[in-house]
Amino acid sequence: MSSFSQIQPHFNWPKSTQACRIFHGRGGRYPGFRFINIDWFSPVVLIILYSEVERERLDSLVEVIKAQLGERCLSIQVQYRFQHMAPYELLWGENIPEPVADEAGLKYQLRLGKNQNYGLFFDMEQGRRWVQTHSEQANVLNLFAYTCGFSVAAIAGSARQVVNLDMSKPSLSVGRDNHRLNQHDLSKVKFMAHDLFKSWGKLKKSGPYDLVIADPPSLQKGSVNVIRDYPKIIRRLPELLAPGGRAMLCLNSPDLDFAFLKSAVAEHCPELVLEDKIEPSSVFINEQPDKGLKILIYRLEG
Repeated sequence: MSSFSQIQPHFNWPKSTQACRIFHGRGGRYPGFRFINIDWFSPVVLIILYSEVERERLDSLVEVIKAQLGERCLSIQVQYRFQHMAPYELLWGENIPEPVADEAGLKYQLRLGKNQNYGLFFDMEQGRRWVQTHSEQANVLNLFAYTCGFSVAAIAGSARQVVNLDMSKPSLSVGRDNHRLNQHDLSKVKFMAHDLFKSWGKLKKSGPYDLVIADPPSLQKGSVNVIRDYPKIIRRLPELLAPGGRAMLCLNSPDLDFAFLKSAVAEHCPELVLEDKIEPSSVFINEQPDKGLKILIYRLEG
């Protein structure tokens, strides 16, 4: 593997306590470094490894981080994503298992050491900002809500109501905590721990919606297969959206491209008109855009 000294000039060192990605190797812009991402959520740095790294090299990276961030950093941890159950290890400093990330003035509760994903997808930052900007007095449906990051952004943008649906009760519980962290009025937020494909009737009762957000996992054993199931979601959008309402369609599979989404919409919901494409921030630009996160905004005609 190449030396970390080669990529240090490309590190996005934080200038504040605002959460950010320090280095995004998975995008492929830096040959030989697809195996590593580095995240900052003050006062914690998390190194995420997708393949094995010699301990000596890992220790040298820790020293670089300590020297650069100084007293602002109290904990450096690593997640071995390539190992079974994606375990975490404390490399230096304090064990801080539940830091709070501050992104654009909004707070999100993170939980390190328990699950593969820690509570917030940093590459979706521009999506959350778009939602906040376009949610004033909107009735919002957040499908596959996870820890309700979009919901927090929507309420911060003065949404009238947000309905969060996810099969995971623990994830929705964290989502409730996220709203509390931001002192939001929980009477405006609903949490539904249901299987989407058995819940269309329940969802329509809280509609119609001005904005429907769909961010399904690529593959979730026993519940979601995005190739099979995304067309089912798209087909239902006219039943859920108000006339002129928007749908934010997200796709995070590296094996499916923008054309997959566009062709699914053209076939299953031609009433939708493509309105916008959300570009990632410069840190997350992918060498091959079709392999990175894809976000398209559609509007329902009529």
